[in-house]
Amino acid sequence: MNWNPSEHDCVKATKDAVACEFGDGLALLNLKSNIYYSLNGVGAFIWELIQEPKPIADIRSAVLARYNVDAERCKADVDALLKGLAENGLARLEHEALV
Repeated sequence: MNWNPSEHDCVKATKDAVACEFGDGLALLNLKSNIYYSLNGVGAFIWELIQEPKPIADIRSAVLARYNVDAERCKADVDALLKGLAENGLARLEHEALV
């Protein structure tokens, strides 16, 4: 998968996954592949954010506002999680429409 989004592109969770609380995070089941994934507390927070299409810049800002993390580390970690979710069919990248 070519993962090269702009910060204005949106990410949305797919309907192909179900989630339930698991410890401090979430367990996700991909309904198409029957593979389970686990998310820590930060990942669970991001999962909640992307239940509706959310710009990547807004996701990063929300994580920075909630957690004590360096901005560059936040960008790298958020981007890696979103890429992983997309590659595993759990989220979809929606490119910004040019108007």
